[in-house]
Amino acid sequence: MSTLPPALAAAVGPMPEGVTIPLPPTFDTVEEERRYRKEQLAAGFRLFGKFGFSEGVAGHITVRDPENPHAFWVNPFGMSFSQIKASDLILVDQDGTLLSGNRPVNRAAFVIHSQVHAARPDAIAAAHSHSLHGKAFSSLGIPLDPITQDACAFFEDHGMYDDYRGVVNELDEGERVAKALGEHKAVILKNHGLLTVGHSVAEAVWWFITMERSCQAQLLAMAAGTPQLIDRETALITRGQVGTHLAGWFQARPLWDQITASDPDLFD
Repeated sequence: MSTLPPALAAAVGPMPEGVTIPLPPTFDTVEEERRYRKEQLAAGFRLFGKFGFSEGVAGHITVRDPENPHAFWVNPFGMSFSQIKASDLILVDQDGTLLSGNRPVNRAAFVIHSQVHAARPDAIAAAHSHSLHGKAFSSLGIPLDPITQDACAFFEDHGMYDDYRGVVNELDEGERVAKALGEHKAVILKNHGLLTVGHSVAEAVWWFITMERSCQAQLLAMAAGTPQLIDRETALITRGQVGTHLAGWFQARPLWDQITASDPDLFD
């Protein structure tokens, strides 16, 4: 019988010999891992475009460079999510210096993400955009409630940043955002939107997508009546099933398959 990590074993049950399931890849060289991370990042932007998460020039996803963990790859300022290719990505360090690429970085992307990556060495990737339901929910100044199985992924695992001061341009505000994130997988930026992190691009992007949808579900439920909460013990058990790093990576797999099939030019 094949051995699976506990997070997946419970979901698929016993697997006969010869049956396989995708798991996060390993790499023989830094160049291979860099190429993979950049392709995953480009795919993440295409997915954000498909889900309608763009709002003008706002929004950014970052991933650490595997050779220089103090630098990260990010989208060029002002480029459509739906058109970003792996070759378009730019590399900046934590001082905002452009290390690779020929377009500038969004100042807010540098200010927020540099501080998040600095505060969270485990965060390989971070994602933020001005998605519609994330923006609407953030204006309430309340956390996500455990009203659905999907929302339980964030139960007692997301922070709240409630000190909005306009467009983020200063490092000290990036530091406060990172502090509000803490050790969680996500933070709600009051009057602004959502930010998620992960041990991979796939994980960070998946948390953003499912958190956005969980915000939408709670807004709909609150508009219709009084949502009934899942009890704390059950919510924590469910988080352990659907809210792990591996679960986040794996739940993104169908989306990666779809976007790489529909948008093969993202690998250019």
